[in-house]
Amino acid sequence: MAAVITMLEELRGPAPLTAEAAAARFSAQGWTPGSKIRDGVERSWDKGSVGGWIQTFGGGAVSVSFFVWIRDVDESGYFDDVEAVYAQGEQALADFLPEIEESPLAGHLVEAEQTDADRDEFIKLKKWTLDARILTAGVIQHDTDLPVMVMVVLEEPGIT
Repeated sequence: MAAVITMLEELRGPAPLTAEAAAARFSAQGWTPGSKIRDGVERSWDKGSVGGWIQTFGGGAVSVSFFVWIRDVDESGYFDDVEAVYAQGEQALADFLPEIEESPLAGHLVEAEQTDADRDEFIKLKKWTLDARILTAGVIQHDTDLPVMVMVVLEEPGIT
């Protein structure tokens, strides 16, 4: 997971964070592009067993996400014991959190309040502000037939 911490450190620099700046840092850190180009910028990146991607939203908002643990559905197309998989994800998150909290980022992190939207999106999470950005680490499953993942998301809020 050192690659994710290194990228988070790298992504603190650009202000404001843009898709182009994030892609340049992925490339400079030796991540492999995933051939998902949008608006002239590579959006999907891989390094070892970790994936990263860049999303843009209105008002200049940018999100850089990483999956650091993933458990795919069972042969049935769903999870035979989804609660056990959630518990595995929560343990993977608990194992990963010290890497963030004991990294060089620690002096810049301020724990942030979780919103109802956060709790609706994530099964379990921890959230901080990192300078003017939002950093969230959590267990997520977007739909019942999709993998359960531990994700780390750095968001540059847009102009509202």
